[in-house]
Amino acid sequence: MQLDDSDGALGSWARFCALSGELVGGAGDLSVGPRLAPVVADLCARGLATLVRDYFLHNLEEAFRNNAVKMFWQKFHPYSSSSAVERIKFCVQESWPEDVLSAALEDICLEKSYQEKCVLVLAHALQSYEEKAQNRKLKAVECSSSLMPRYQLMVSSVLLTTLPLSFPEILNVYFKKKLEELNTMVDASDENDQLASHALFGRSNVSAWDSKMDIDSQETVISETCTLVKNIGKVVRDFRCLGFTSMTEDSYSSAIIWLLKSKVYELAGDDYRIPVLGSVKKWIQVVPLQFLHALLTYLGDSVDYDSGLSGLKSPLASRPSSFPGIGVPSEALLRWHMRLEYFAYETLQDLRIGKLFEIIVDYPESSPAIEDLKQCLEYTGQHSKLVDSFISSLRYRLLTAGASTNDILHQYVSTIKALRSIDPTGVFLEAVGEPIRDYLRGRKDTIKCIVTMLTDGSGGNTSGGNAGDNLLEELNRDAENQENADYDDHTNIDEKQAWLNSESWEPDPVEADPLKGSRSRRKIDILGLMVSIIGSKDQLVNEYRVMLAEKLLSKSDFDIDSDIRTLELLKIHFGESSMQKCEIMLNDLIDSKRTNSNIKTSLLNAPGTVAGQEEAEISHDVLDATIISSNFWPPIQTEDLAVPASVDKLLSDFAQRFHQIKTPRKLLWKKNLGTVKLELQFEDRSMQFTVVPVQAAIIMRFQEKPSWTSKALATEIGIPVDSLNRRIGFWTSKGVLTESVGPDADDHIFTIVDSMSDVNKNSIVNESCEAFQMNEDEGESSVASVEEQLKKEMTVYEKFIIGMLTNFGNMTLDKIHNTLKMFCAEPSYDKSLQQLQSFLSGLVSDEKLEMRDGLYLLKK
Repeated sequence: MQLDDSDGALGSWARFCALSGELVGGAGDLSVGPRLAPVVADLCARGLATLVRDYFLHNLEEAFRNNAVKMFWQKFHPYSSSSAVERIKFCVQESWPEDVLSAALEDICLEKSYQEKCVLVLAHALQSYEEKAQNRKLKAVECSSSLMPRYQLMVSSVLLTTLPLSFPEILNVYFKKKLEELNTMVDASDENDQLASHALFGRSNVSAWDSKMDIDSQETVISETCTLVKNIGKVVRDFRCLGFTSMTEDSYSSAIIWLLKSKVYELAGDDYRIPVLGSVKKWIQVVPLQFLHALLTYLGDSVDYDSGLSGLKSPLASRPSSFPGIGVPSEALLRWHMRLEYFAYETLQDLRIGKLFEIIVDYPESSPAIEDLKQCLEYTGQHSKLVDSFISSLRYRLLTAGASTNDILHQYVSTIKALRSIDPTGVFLEAVGEPIRDYLRGRKDTIKCIVTMLTDGSGGNTSGGNAGDNLLEELNRDAENQENADYDDHTNIDEKQAWLNSESWEPDPVEADPLKGSRSRRKIDILGLMVSIIGSKDQLVNEYRVMLAEKLLSKSDFDIDSDIRTLELLKIHFGESSMQKCEIMLNDLIDSKRTNSNIKTSLLNAPGTVAGQEEAEISHDVLDATIISSNFWPPIQTEDLAVPASVDKLLSDFAQRFHQIKTPRKLLWKKNLGTVKLELQFEDRSMQFTVVPVQAAIIMRFQEKPSWTSKALATEIGIPVDSLNRRIGFWTSKGVLTESVGPDADDHIFTIVDSMSDVNKNSIVNESCEAFQMNEDEGESSVASVEEQLKKEMTVYEKFIIGMLTNFGNMTLDKIHNTLKMFCAEPSYDKSLQQLQSFLSGLVSDEKLEMRDGLYLLKK
């Protein structure tokens, strides 16, 4: 009996193998199903159900691998085996890879569809046996339910194990091309017709769209878009069936992200005067979200938010707002929306951060770009990326020897305004501003440039600059808002306002310096930040005092209204006591105007004035004197000058009358300062000039005789020869004098020019002299600079410093500073660390000291 039973099992197995071969191999014959069922039942009854299932799946795998899979991958072999250059040629073909993918998917899906029918034949046979076994209460292994899942797993396993490395790239190219084509269709549609834009994706029934559209072209676009989305959906569905779900989603996701990034770059560009973020968000809803909604609907993945199938939701979660053309979005679409918006924010943020230097240069015209960046950073929270990138740009593009101090200051002011609009707390301004402040402290002309920006709003920048960089305007606004200075003071507000303030309170970012409170940080203004560069308001006030003195001394009238306004604004910020000397300087000009008027009137009404004027060469009316209180003005640069007798008589009369009116005060003339308006009359022309007194004294000597040697003229005027040669170049450049070689090589002869024909002969030489003279004039100042004053004041401490270094050998800057403060009583040492460092740098330049590794020591 056992032999017969064994023979029966072998016979059944042989028949099963033969029938399986007919069903799976060759042409395939589904009619073997009725004959296969009893054989399968017999084998299952013998306990061979698992063997039957595994053998059948193995046959299917071999047939699928050798036929369908091999043919499927062969269609992509030309691309996979080509070089990088040849692959580019494939990509530019209009119908590639769509045609190849469609044909390959069609063939392999047909083969898979037939094999699924074969699986169903075996599953039906197994299921029939299992049902009979249950009725008879016999033990049976359930194999029918796991047959189809195992087959699907086998299909995906075979495909993935034979996958060419280039296939994901092919999928990416396909979806990129399709989405680009889709975007082109949307752009071609009527942008003003919202219904048309939404209908491109929002319906699956073309006839329903047609009923709402009146223009044939729009109907055509809708129809083409519908077909395109269906084709994409069919490809995605087929790949899902083959087990490429994850790879396919990754491919069309990367294509959507790539298209979104391209759109952001296209809209943003290099124009910072137009906001971009709103347009990007609108485009996301019009193209990617509409496409995804149509695709998910086609694939059957669009589950309503209100449906119970969408998963568990928090009872506190708000109902999502509807999207145009979609209504209430599905949960999957909501996730896509958040993902795309975040990527858009991050892409635009990175783009704007990379161009932040240029954006701030164009501020405030670039305010829309700054506002976009602010919104992006609020969404992404990547403020540290802005700080690191911008500091790097500053170091390589601004904080270099080639950049002028004026340009750096203007950029710093624009940076302050732009970053305060991005981050009102000022946290990131602290981090970004520190490298700029450190660099500016090493520039010698920083204080002068800051003061110039305060007084004329341009910082000496003749190219114009941005109006937004005008610090005087900033001071004006601060003065107007001074009444609201206590707005942040919570002690001066009522309980209701305090409660509202507490509800809107937000902590400082984690990057904030814990040593600085948020209230003090928010109250920092531009002028305060400028003072922090210098280190002390006294240094700024001293520099302003020097520049104000030079400006007032160069005035040809007494119009000082703008200077008074600037002084009043500075008094608000620095206090009246700090600006007292400057106020006295301005009062001196006001008093000078009144005194000039009184003296001229008294001289005109004095007895014998008329007769005296007939003999006098110069009238008293031509003289306007600026009378200064020397104790309150910075040190004035003086130079000996012998003026003509007529001018000296005029000055003496004025001084005498002043002494009579202002007894016991006396005038001490600074004859080298001021301006002189001259009219020179020649044989064939008349010329007018506004010059300094030295130049006027030079040309007036030529009234006595037409020709002078340089040495004789210098002796007559009372100035050195080299100074004369430098000053007389102005007249030779204007064609008033000619220069020739005298008896000595260093003693030139200057002669008055009465005819224009003589001027043309020396035009080339005169032009070069004019340029030289202008450069020399620019370098001269009527007031001693702050550096010169500091050097003179610090000279008394030089012996102390030399003595300390002699005793101690070497000392750091801080140790020298503290020692001077401790032991210098007469005169007392009251200088700042920066002032001492500047003086020591001068001693190093004079080779009296040397510096090594931060230590000062005597020069050997």
